[in-house]
Amino acid sequence: MADLQDRMKQAVAEAAVQQIRDGMVVGLGSGSTAALMIQGLGAKLKSGELKNITGVTTSFQGEVLAAELGIPLKSLNAISRIDLAIDGADEVDPDYQLIKGGGACHVQEKLVARRADRFVVVVDASKLVERLNLGFLLPVEVLPGAWRQVQAELGELGGEAQLRMAVRKAGPVVTDQGNLVLDVRFAGGIADPVSLEQTINNLPGVLENGLFVNITDQVLVGDVVDGVPGVRELVRR
Repeated sequence: MADLQDRMKQAVAEAAVQQIRDGMVVGLGSGSTAALMIQGLGAKLKSGELKNITGVTTSFQGEVLAAELGIPLKSLNAISRIDLAIDGADEVDPDYQLIKGGGACHVQEKLVARRADRFVVVVDASKLVERLNLGFLLPVEVLPGAWRQVQAELGELGGEAQLRMAVRKAGPVVTDQGNLVLDVRFAGGIADPVSLEQTINNLPGVLENGLFVNITDQVLVGDVVDGVPGVRELVRR
């Protein structure tokens, strides 16, 4: 099953790279599928199939990978626009609303996605859901000194929030911005992602949350038909 999922991710990453054209400023997303996309872009630059590409990364991890592959990079503050941003997602619903932030990079990911003329999401079929947050927890990035206060306020909104703890170090996960992450589950999932995104972001101490609403232009899905991996476009509801 793992090999099949890898093949789906590879197929959809390659399809996304096909949308990149010479001279573009490209937002380079985070996560395993986005990493495959970055590798594909690096290969096309090395072979000369693509030229004059500038990358804008959404995480330190992506920055290191892109630099190793020789992809020219600029910061958000150094560019005036992004032609195309390509990123993965942890959940996608039929209305193209997303949950992102499994890698705790959702603040920079949302900045890049908002800046892009087109935002394309690449996922394997396992990430498609009918309602957000029934399976994947909603990440909320908070100031370190405010996490307990935000946790309590999220509880008043009906969300059970737990501080995300690191796996290979003692203590909590710390984001690239130096903040902490609360992972939140709402009973019955999230019925109205648009209003909840705004409500959570209005809580004092919250920097950003992992709901990406009304921002996605296209969702490419890696799927397997008759044992053969392929790519389809998710039809918006």
